Amino acid sequence: MSRRLHRATIALLTALIALCVAWELWVSPLRPGGSWLVLKVLPLMLLLPGVLRASNYALQWSVLLIWIYFTEGLVRATSESGLSIPLGVAETALSVGYFICAAAILRPLKKQAREHAKGEKA
Repeated sequence: MSRRLHRATIALLTALIALCVAWELWVSPLRPGGSWLVLKVLPLMLLLPGVLRASNYALQWSVLLIWIYFTEGLVRATSESGLSIPLGVAETALSVGYFICAAAILRPLKKQAREHAKGEKA
């Protein structure tokens, strides 16, 4: 695994967490003073320690989970107005970037697992 790729994955995930917290509490919350929607970062925060350790299990789960944030960003960028548009675009971009980096980390491991499974069948 590339250290640069792992660092990029960590940076993108922490940036996504920070964006979601700032968005829902201060920048453009659904309700003035913040909203309970900030709790959407909890799944990402639960996966963060595993991603920091480069745990395959955590990375696999995060690759599946990240699509929820991609979808939310896309929907809010196209259906809301004001600051929510650039924030939604940023959430979408961070999600795609994270997916690409995490999938690149997992790809050699998946290939190795497939080759191992073929070896057991033979």
